[in-house]
Amino acid sequence: MKKFTKLDEEFICSNCGNKVKKLGYTSRDHCPKCLYSKHLDINPGDRQETCHGELEPISVEVNSKKGYVIVYKCKKCGKIRKNKAAEDDNINLIIELTSKQY
Repeated sequence: MKKFTKLDEEFICSNCGNKVKKLGYTSRDHCPKCLYSKHLDINPGDRQETCHGELEPISVEVNSKKGYVIVYKCKKCGKIRKNKAAEDDNINLIIELTSKQY
């Protein structure tokens, strides 16, 4: 099974209702406004996860190679997931989340 499938789609955020546009340079998987995501993938872009719960951003890590990495906790199953922040993400919310520990 591939570890990454490029799947850059528009969607409506289930948390805030924002219309999220394609990212253009890689797969878009979270809302740039509120940073919420959906628990849809086992590996990025595969859409094989059966949970489909909301992924709540709970923290942000700073990685020397990837930059900001958003840490999510699924509100339905409790699993922790991580994903690199996008260039157009809400930087004020990212900064706020850097002070939170999970």
